[in-house]
Amino acid sequence: MKPREIRPGVYWVGAIDWNRRLFDSLIPLPLGTSYNAYLIRGSERTVLMDTVDPTMEQVLFRNLEGVERLDYIVSHHAEQDHSGVLPSLMSRYSEAIVLCTPKAKPLLVDHLGIDPDRIKIVGDGETLDLGGKTLRFLHTPWVHWPETMTTHLAEDRILFSCDFFGSHLASSALFAGTEPSVYDAAKRYYAEIMMPFRKPIQKNIEKVRRFEFDIIAPSHGPVYDDAGFILSAYEEWVSDDVKNLVVIPYISMHGSTEAMVMHLVDALVDRAIRVHPFELTSADIGDMAMALVDAATLVLGTPTVLGGAHPTVLSAAVLTNLLRPKVRYAAVIGSYGWGSKAGEEVAGALSNLKVEVLEGVMCKGLPRADTYAALDTLADTIADKHAGLP
Repeated sequence: MKPREIRPGVYWVGAIDWNRRLFDSLIPLPLGTSYNAYLIRGSERTVLMDTVDPTMEQVLFRNLEGVERLDYIVSHHAEQDHSGVLPSLMSRYSEAIVLCTPKAKPLLVDHLGIDPDRIKIVGDGETLDLGGKTLRFLHTPWVHWPETMTTHLAEDRILFSCDFFGSHLASSALFAGTEPSVYDAAKRYYAEIMMPFRKPIQKNIEKVRRFEFDIIAPSHGPVYDDAGFILSAYEEWVSDDVKNLVVIPYISMHGSTEAMVMHLVDALVDRAIRVHPFELTSADIGDMAMALVDAATLVLGTPTVLGGAHPTVLSAAVLTNLLRPKVRYAAVIGSYGWGSKAGEEVAGALSNLKVEVLEGVMCKGLPRADTYAALDTLADTIADKHAGLP
């Protein structure tokens, strides 16, 4: 994709990665992604905002053909998909100075071997005049690393937000508009990457809202030409509000746990509760993470393997614990052959979550009438807890 003008003197010069399907060897990318770098030409200085993933280095170099000088390269975030081409760029543009936060400098040195003498730390709120274009650097820590920042371009009313407000979405469209597909991609991105940092994000939204901007230019996905669209979505996601939704990740080896899950699903539906089960051998963990953004209750279903929880269910519990969704209630249901500590093991893996643990249901062998009655009681309890939720 060739350079594309966002505003006069401001260009997208990044790379579209149509075929990438996995991020950090963990996160599914069903829609690919992009690595967004931006070139800003003032009357006196030229600045590059971030770089691209090292796999796309030559794409960035092609987009910079004809750019004879870079005065500065802004590193909003030290992770390699944003700063990975810095070493090559520093070699090509020998005059360029990297601008970053105090916490970013040692990370750039440690992760990428950047010469510390060519790194300049910028303070929170510090400005840089490019000649007719003024950059203001805003420290926004824990979005999603401790060193991250965003940059406000006052004259063009653009916020360069790096991972903040991004989306893993490969698209030929420069601008996002307000399409549902863009909303879904942004929500998935928030769920997989940003959700653990919900409280810092709340503070950083308040911080950036003090400045006037119409456009948000993130490091992944299309550029938001309606800043309010993504801001309002984020404000909903990071709020303390939950919805009348139960998420049920589960595994079943011989059918008993699945029978219990399906009975609970029906019981919840009968009580006017929305429910989303995820059979973990085939589920997309990104879809599960998206559901957890809104869910009030998490129920994990596990059979017993050698006295403990099924490893796949335990893995889902560990991942959920890392993502720290705002669920309020949790329970464990499942089955066993001769004895089990699966329920305690799964519940123990959720230590980061500030949840009320509801009484679970564990069944020896096939579920029978008393098992189904206990599941109905669990559904009643959840219905009581969800009373009044939208």
